[in-house]
Amino acid sequence: MPELTRRRALTGAAVLATAVGAQTLVAPDASAAGHSHEGSLEPFDEVYRGRRIQGRPAGMGGHHHGHGAGYAVFVDGVELHVMRNADGSWISVVSHYDPVATPRAAARAAVDELQGAALLPFPAN
Repeated sequence: MPELTRRRALTGAAVLATAVGAQTLVAPDASAAGHSHEGSLEPFDEVYRGRRIQGRPAGMGGHHHGHGAGYAVFVDGVELHVMRNADGSWISVVSHYDPVATPRAAARAAVDELQGAALLPFPAN
């Protein structure tokens, strides 16, 4: 049996990491199974922590340029700018660094982050 050298150990680790990475790309992650696709997002309308949150499919027009993947979210009637990430997660202008699984979860996270403050309209560029 050949002696284990640093080069062989690093080569083996690289091969293993590549194999695991390739398998991850081919096999969908179990946590991604609950992510909705653009065409299957359901509308919602509920009161969360005393704030009315709504979400519904929207036209691709407007100032969003597709960032919201054709979906509009509102907190107390004010539009919450949402954006879909490449991995299928969602972020909002309020909770930008905390991706969530659905637009509804993005609206709830925004309400949590606002802590009772009013959501101000996001200026269109």
